[in-house]
Amino acid sequence: MFSVEVRDRIMIGHSLPDPFFGPAQNMHGATFVVDVAFFREEMTKQNVVVDIGAALDVLAETLKPLKYQNLDELPQFKGILTTTEFLCKYVFDEIAKAAKAGALGEDGKGLAKIRVTLHETDLARAAYEGYLA
Repeated sequence: MFSVEVRDRIMIGHSLPDPFFGPAQNMHGATFVVDVAFFREEMTKQNVVVDIGAALDVLAETLKPLKYQNLDELPQFKGILTTTEFLCKYVFDEIAKAAKAGALGEDGKGLAKIRVTLHETDLARAAYEGYLA
């Protein structure tokens, strides 16, 4: 399977109000490096997986409403523990919607799967990978 990966960054604030999270229960900031990998079985007629420029644009648009925001205050996250794993799935869902809507061009509709990885630090990361229906 072929893949292409793009990257962006996002700074957010949030809290994880559950004793499980120890000191992270309190408000804190996080800077994530966000990697999104696009996969397909066969390359397009242009010998690519997806247009890298379009992929970068879609990732930037997906992250834009979250940048420099307190996630605890955003309606779509009200009452949700916005863990790194949760945010991976959220970004995946948004990019999958954009791909199906044509934001990655016609070739974006032929993707097999997408993987989203959020790097919390150089020592820790989480990911969500799923097939596109």
